[in-house]
Amino acid sequence: MWRVYGQDRLLRRLEAELREGRTAHAYLLVGPPHVGKMTLAVNLAQALNCLEDRGEPCGNCVHCTRIASGQHADVRVVGVRRGGDGPARTVIGIGDVKDALRQVNLNPYEGRRTVLIFDEAETMSEEAANSLLKTLEEPPDHVTIMLLTTSEEPLPTTVLSRCRRITLAPAPKQDIVQRLVSEHGVDEGRAEDLARLSRGCYGWALGSLNDEQVMEQREAEMARLVEMCGAGLDARFTYANELSGLFSRDRSAARAVLFLWLSWWRDLLLVKEGAQDYIHETGQSAQLRRHADGLTASQIVGFVKRIHWTLDALNQNASARLALEAMMIHMPGPSS
Repeated sequence: MWRVYGQDRLLRRLEAELREGRTAHAYLLVGPPHVGKMTLAVNLAQALNCLEDRGEPCGNCVHCTRIASGQHADVRVVGVRRGGDGPARTVIGIGDVKDALRQVNLNPYEGRRTVLIFDEAETMSEEAANSLLKTLEEPPDHVTIMLLTTSEEPLPTTVLSRCRRITLAPAPKQDIVQRLVSEHGVDEGRAEDLARLSRGCYGWALGSLNDEQVMEQREAEMARLVEMCGAGLDARFTYANELSGLFSRDRSAARAVLFLWLSWWRDLLLVKEGAQDYIHETGQSAQLRRHADGLTASQIVGFVKRIHWTLDALNQNASARLALEAMMIHMPGPSS
């Protein structure tokens, strides 16, 4: 069974392709953090090797269970490393790709297909991407490659053109609420709050449910964000340097902070336009009203565009410090 939720149309299409043998040799899975890209990649690896061979993973056969536990010899995940053994890395290098590609020249050891999953593929260096391109151009029949990314822009067009694109959209809020209540026994009010804050990404909602530090970290980041909205340039530059340092250690975490900024400024615009019933940050409604009173709708829209520009610049490997300092300079407020 599929473990991805809120993607029914996508799963129906994949099931038909699996049953009819029309799967691609390479997939590009695109979507926001925690939307379910890795879950879908693992499920697809299971379906490609499942003994039931019914167009979806059965979840019970030896291949499905071994893939789910990360013990299958023919399924490999390559990504950046944070913590654990060895130093943290923020880039998938050419050595990582070459090491993984040695497996494609061998026949599958225990299943039908060899599956390589590159997590956070946007962190792949240019040399690594070019090394992977050679295999994408002439893939062995028994190999499936999946690239998982929040943004496809950093990847070469030559790589993108050889992958079948799968876009994972945020799930409807009510679907997340229903699952949290029915499968995890969450109080409906809390489920509503988690689903709203997750912005359609079930993985974030579940992570917040299972780890109190997720919500505590979010609240701390929100408090700092609100502080910066009323701070002068010196404080903003200090914050930009801190966020730049975070980006050098953990790019996904830094991007998540910028997505939080997007959520806040989107809510500011809703409050400014009298649509406060639709805001996500209901716990910040008083702060939002107070801050919106000192801004024009044009200023808010302009800064939302600036945050998007900053995310794009980071995806293009621009200087993180300069991009974030420029964002702070352009933020409307006391120093405007």
